[in-house]
Amino acid sequence: MTMFGIRLLCCFLSIGTALTASAPPANRGFLHGKLQQFVDSLALPSPQRQALSNTLDQDSNLGAFLSGNDYQSFGLLVLACLSLRSILGNESVDTIPVNQTEAEANWSQSCWRAPTCLVIPESAQDVSKALKIIKFFKSKFAVRSGGHSPNPGFSNINNPGILIDLQKLNQIEVSADKKVARLGPGGRWGDVIAALDPYDLSVIGGRIPQVGVGGLILGGGFFHFSGEYGLAGDNVKEFEIVLSDGAITTANADRNVDLFWALKGGGANFGIVTRFDLYTIPVKNIWFQVTIYTPDQVPAILEAFAQWQNQGASDVKSTVALIVGLEATTVGLIYSAPADKPEAFDPFYSIPPAVVAVAPGNNTVLGLTNILGTTFSNIPQRHDYRGASSKIDVQLYKDVYAFWREQAVAVHEATGANMTFTLQPVPVNLVDQGNAKGGNPLGIPRINHQWWTTLVDWENAEDDEQVRAVPIATSEKWKELGEQRGSYIPFLFMNDGSRDQSPLSLYGAENLARLKEVSRKYDPSQVFQTLQGDGFLLSKV
Repeated sequence: MTMFGIRLLCCFLSIGTALTASAPPANRGFLHGKLQQFVDSLALPSPQRQALSNTLDQDSNLGAFLSGNDYQSFGLLVLACLSLRSILGNESVDTIPVNQTEAEANWSQSCWRAPTCLVIPESAQDVSKALKIIKFFKSKFAVRSGGHSPNPGFSNINNPGILIDLQKLNQIEVSADKKVARLGPGGRWGDVIAALDPYDLSVIGGRIPQVGVGGLILGGGFFHFSGEYGLAGDNVKEFEIVLSDGAITTANADRNVDLFWALKGGGANFGIVTRFDLYTIPVKNIWFQVTIYTPDQVPAILEAFAQWQNQGASDVKSTVALIVGLEATTVGLIYSAPADKPEAFDPFYSIPPAVVAVAPGNNTVLGLTNILGTTFSNIPQRHDYRGASSKIDVQLYKDVYAFWREQAVAVHEATGANMTFTLQPVPVNLVDQGNAKGGNPLGIPRINHQWWTTLVDWENAEDDEQVRAVPIATSEKWKELGEQRGSYIPFLFMNDGSRDQSPLSLYGAENLARLKEVSRKYDPSQVFQTLQGDGFLLSKV
C-alpha cells in the first residue's frame, strides 16, 4: 500500500473515532464481551488475537456501531479491511488504493471496479475468516472466481466494498481411482482440461478455456457433451462451501442434500464454494470439424440445425456449436468418440462451406479446447450476454435471426459493436441426466429445445444503451413470435443471463420456493442476500 493509502486510512479511522464519544461505562462490559466473542471465533494465535482485540476494543466508531448509535460507515469498512489484513497478511489483502491491475481483472470493462480492499484467500479457512469479518462489520462484498460474467457488479464491487478474489484457490487434483477431479473455484477450464488429458479423462465443464471454474458450475454449466452427460452442476459429486457464519461444510448426495441440490444451478446465493469434486468422464479422443459459411447460407444452416435436432441429436454423442456472426457463420460438429464422418451430422454435409477452418478428423478434447482458446480476445472491451429459449422451430429461428440481423448491422455501422446469434441444443437426455443424478433447481422442460444466446462486444460506455438495445429487443422478439407460434419456452439459462434478466424467476414456483427455504436455512442472517453487492440473487425475485 502507498503512503497516500496509509494516510487516507488513518484519516478515516481517526475521523471515525472522533465522531462518537466513548461508550458509557454500563455498556463497556457488554461491548467488550461482544468483541471478545467475535475475536475468539476467528481462532487466531494468541498474540494476533490479543492485538486485534485491543485495536477493536479501542475504536469508538465500532463501539457506536455495536451500540446502535450513529457511526461513520466508511471508517467501519476501513477497520474491517485493516482487520482482514492483520489476520490474513499483507500478501492476501490489498487496501485502498487497491492495485488497479488486480481490481480490473474482470473480462468486461463494464465490470471494472475499485473496491475498498481486495482479499485473495489461499484456503477455505481464509475464506471463513473473511466472511466472519464481513458479517460482523456488515460490509458490502462481492466474490470473483474467473470474473468472466459481463454483468456489472456481479463479480466486482466499488468502494465502499470488499472484493474476495478466489484466484489462488485453483487446485486441480485427480483421485487415486481417477473417478473424481477436485477443482478450486479460481481455476480456469483450459488448465483443467490440460491437467486431465494425460489421464485420458475429461469433465463436464466450460467450453472456453479462459473461463473460471466457480461461476460456471453454480450457474449450471453447459459443455460440449452436456447432451450426453448433463450440465456441469449435475456432475458434481461434492461441494465444499463456506457458509455466511464462516462454517466450512460439504454438500453431497448424503450430506446437506438440500444444499447439494440448490448449488447445482442456484447461483451464488448460499455461500462461497471453495472446492468442486466433479465426476470424470472417459472421454479424451473425439471427432470434430469446424467450417465457415457466408451470410446468405444462414437459412440453410438453420434448416440443417433443426433437422439435426429432430433426428441426429438422438445420437447423444453428437452436438453442434452454431455461432452466427455479422460477416460469417461458424459451425462446429463435435462427436464424443473417434469416428469417421458421423451420420448424425448428415444434414450439414450437403452445404458447401466457404472455408474449412478445421478439417474433419479425430483429435482430443484438449485439442478442441486449445482451438477455442484462440478465438478468445484479451483486448479490453465492454461485453454483454443475453438468453432466451424456444422449441425446435426452424421458421422461428429464421424470423428471429432476420430481425436480429437488421438491428445488429445498423448498430454495428453506428458504433462498431459486434454481436453473435447462437443456438445451443438442449436434448431430452440433458434433462434426464440431471434427474438421474439427483436433480437440480433449474426446472428445464423435458423436451428437445434450444437456448439462444448472444455475445456482444463494443468499445465505448456512451454506446451502452444503443448497443444493448439489440439483444434486449431480440429476446423480446423470441417471446413475441414464439408465443404466436406456440414455440416459446419461458426458461432462461443463468450462465447466459444479462444484468436485467431474472433466470431464477423462471425456475418454477416450487423450485424457487425451495431455493429460498434452503437460503434461509443455511444463511439465516441472509448475508448473501443483503450484503452481497449484486448477482442473480433470490432476494431480487
